Amino acid sequence: MTAPTVVVLHGLARTHRSVQGMVRALQTAGFRTWSESYPSRIAGVPELADALAQRIAREAPGELMAVTHSLGGVLLRQMADKLPWRRAVLVAPPNHGSKVARTLRANALFQWFYGPAGQQVAEALPWPLPPEPYAIIAGSKALSLSNPTSWLTRGARIFTESEPSDGTVLVDETRLPTAAAFAIVDETHTKIMDHPQAQRLAVEFLRNGRFE
Repeated sequence: MTAPTVVVLHGLARTHRSVQGMVRALQTAGFRTWSESYPSRIAGVPELADALAQRIAREAPGELMAVTHSLGGVLLRQMADKLPWRRAVLVAPPNHGSKVARTLRANALFQWFYGPAGQQVAEALPWPLPPEPYAIIAGSKALSLSNPTSWLTRGARIFTESEPSDGTVLVDETRLPTAAAFAIVDETHTKIMDHPQAQRLAVEFLRNGRFE
């Protein structure tokens, strides 16, 4: 039997280059991977998910696993019944919608830069659950020079100091009750896919269906 391909999806306004650290960690662990850019700023969530599902089915046929970052997790949820998923790890996913997006969606600059998906990620309904079994990894470093959004969330008091977050997504926004495993990594939203602990946890779950 052919081993599953791990689909690695980037987040909003990023490219596949932003997840290459995770891709390399998975390849080093022996996984075959598929990771390509998609036009996250110029299409809505349903359109992006449909186009991605068709492309993945064409370019990575067979059984699949996934590691996603941020919006990539939302798209995975939209593709839950479209492809043969075996296991998935969602890193920093706004599973209950994004407080940042809800706060800023009326702003013209936000609308221009983040496009339709930025508007749609403000609310979580109606999103299907991720393909099971799945794990969630959240970030908890709320302020960092490497994550400009964290300056805004703290400076504009979108997040309070009592709300754990990765500077872009609240820890509580990532949680889902049907997750098989959950972990928090001390890293920002921007850098979490490069964090060794997040990479180790992703490999563990894809191999064993749990965090050691």
